[in-house]
Amino acid sequence: MGITIQEASRNSGLSAHTLRYYERIGLIHPVERSVSGHRVYTEPDLDWLVFLTRLRSTGMPIADMCHYAELRRRGPETFAERRRILADHRERVRGRITRLTEDLGVLDTKIEMYDTSETHDTREQS
Repeated sequence: MGITIQEASRNSGLSAHTLRYYERIGLIHPVERSVSGHRVYTEPDLDWLVFLTRLRSTGMPIADMCHYAELRRRGPETFAERRRILADHRERVRGRITRLTEDLGVLDTKIEMYDTSETHDTREQS
């Protein structure tokens, strides 16, 4: 027994429109249908959606995600290539984290400057 597209949307955080789009472009396999024709998502489908959401939130382009999904459908003989794709993406994510950490440091420094300036200005006015 599976869940509806509305429940899959709620569970995954993806809109029903995005779920249909992901199916149309091949990011997810054609989802099973109930006798009434409604999509029925299974637990493995939801696990895959969570993984796709993580890839997307870490900045992987849709085209790369589609390539990864195609390799996944081909089976275990593509493990090495899938690992390479993920390792390359991990390095890009680490680079972004490093840059964001540096940017955060600049913001912290600027905020501290304003805090110091405000404290100094407040004392002068007293």
